[in-house]
Amino acid sequence: MVSPLLKLVLLFRLPTRHRSLFLSNSSQHQTPPTSQSQQCQQQHVPPQPPPHPLMRNATGQPIPFHMPPLHQPPPPMPPQGFSGRHPPPPPHMGIPPPMPPPPLPHAGMNGIANGSGTGGGRQPLQQQLGGNGRWKGGGMFDSSPNAGGPSRFTAASSAAGGGGRQQLMSRFQAASTPAAGSGASNFQPSDDWSQLLSRNERMERELFSGTTTGINFDDYDSIPVEMTGPDRESIQPVESFASMTDFHPVIGNAVKLIGYQKPTPVQKWAIPTTLAKRDLMACAQTGSGKTAAFLVPILNLMYTEGPGHSQAAVRANRRKQFPVALVLAPTRELASQIYDEARKFSYRSQVRCCVVYGGADIGSQVRELDRGCHLLVATPGRLVDVMERGRIGLDHCRFLVLDEADRMLDMGFEPQIRRIVEQDTMPQKGQRQTLMFSATFPKEIQHLARDFLQDYIFLAVGRVGSTSQNITQEIMWVEEADKRACLEELLQNRAPDALVLVFVETKRGADQLEGVLYQQGFPVASIHGDRSQADREMALRNFRTGQTPILVATAVAARGLDIPNVVQVINYDLPSDIEEYVHRIGRTGRVGNLGRATSFFNDKNRNIVKDLRE
Repeated sequence: MVSPLLKLVLLFRLPTRHRSLFLSNSSQHQTPPTSQSQQCQQQHVPPQPPPHPLMRNATGQPIPFHMPPLHQPPPPMPPQGFSGRHPPPPPHMGIPPPMPPPPLPHAGMNGIANGSGTGGGRQPLQQQLGGNGRWKGGGMFDSSPNAGGPSRFTAASSAAGGGGRQQLMSRFQAASTPAAGSGASNFQPSDDWSQLLSRNERMERELFSGTTTGINFDDYDSIPVEMTGPDRESIQPVESFASMTDFHPVIGNAVKLIGYQKPTPVQKWAIPTTLAKRDLMACAQTGSGKTAAFLVPILNLMYTEGPGHSQAAVRANRRKQFPVALVLAPTRELASQIYDEARKFSYRSQVRCCVVYGGADIGSQVRELDRGCHLLVATPGRLVDVMERGRIGLDHCRFLVLDEADRMLDMGFEPQIRRIVEQDTMPQKGQRQTLMFSATFPKEIQHLARDFLQDYIFLAVGRVGSTSQNITQEIMWVEEADKRACLEELLQNRAPDALVLVFVETKRGADQLEGVLYQQGFPVASIHGDRSQADREMALRNFRTGQTPILVATAVAARGLDIPNVVQVINYDLPSDIEEYVHRIGRTGRVGNLGRATSFFNDKNRNIVKDLRE
């Protein structure tokens, strides 16, 4: 018991607002009540903690306040092997977790079922229910050749016990798609390249939609073709693609999807020459289908002959890729174009194509190489860089192609080319097959052909260095001060959807002319060497699709670009030599189409008058 005097002292020490509460609480403890535990036992209710004396609601009723216990029970021990970094998963209350369903093919995979696990008999994936309804079946998810699926899923089932119970055994193998331009890491394709893989409708739409080639070149039969070299009489021309029974099914399927019917003159002779495993030096007019002239026979030989020792070398040295075929091109635009065509002719095959070029992130290109590379398209400078990093080996390269060889020499790539071909591990001439393509045949190209080719066939289609007969050439005398007004007049008189390519000499001139035309309301874009790769690709893509049908360009776009349906080429600034003029106007009148080339001429261009007359 507390004495009244002590109560009085305590009362005066409390704040005024708490005195009434103190008095009420003290009066309640005058009669000792029954213990709370005894009351709970009598009423069979769980014990409740008393409300806090200082917490009441507006009506004066105490508000329950549950104090946490002073001593918390220790947390349950994590299961064995648990790292403790994250909280343990909640228990399942004695109920086992449901069995996860088998993985389904994602958007980049092509479901292929193979009853035996290997070999043929590929059919659309089927799931069967057996016994208690669990998934059974032995089949294989295999990434499509062009779909970009990152893995291959293999499943096998075996009966175990009664009641139709099935045992599912699965494993994931990191494998890349064996197709052009897609895949995943640790690429381990089959050594059998003769198989025709299943269709991928999404990839077909991506690769072959909008294809405009496959034109009959009936008027090309009159073009003279000169062919020299040892045993040239044994090579017979290809009259039509349908008559080529030696084509592998992968090539035949691609030719059908593209729409090829009758080959161009260079294809007519280059394809059988390459299939006969002869070295070739071909000079042909620009826009005559030279890309397919070397891709079709080389890939056909790769499908029939297989990878050789390249796959074994990759398995022995996983950090380095050993391509079977190498295609060198002068510019990144041409390299990208060749790569896109290679993807078409490698569709539904085990062959994977890659491309490397300067002006783009080398890290992403190296990662693509790590996923597998059988046919490599590259610019010389970037290829040397990748080789010095130890990511590409040319020890097992059986096919070498130099496209636009004269342009590569003009751009100063001869040291890099000789470094790649002569000073590394590439097989010597005679042990590899080498093809060179060029629009001209100057002395420098003749020396390169002598050093790189052995017993080669020389093929000249039409007059070497001449322009296409499908191009109507127009020369206009225009003073420098009147060029912009004359150009605007030509552009206003064009068809709304006609693609027009305007060439200038300098990068600064390209930017200035683009700005002037844009201010006049023309849909225009420009490309030159100082633009980033992303900007150049976007400008070319918009030009091809017609979003910006006027493109101002320097010589970076003059060679090798295959932009179909270019109606007119305008030389706003004439080049200084006739070879550059030939390559520029060759961007129109391609693959059998008609085109027009208009050139502005004045006193500054008198040095090219004689060559233009010829």
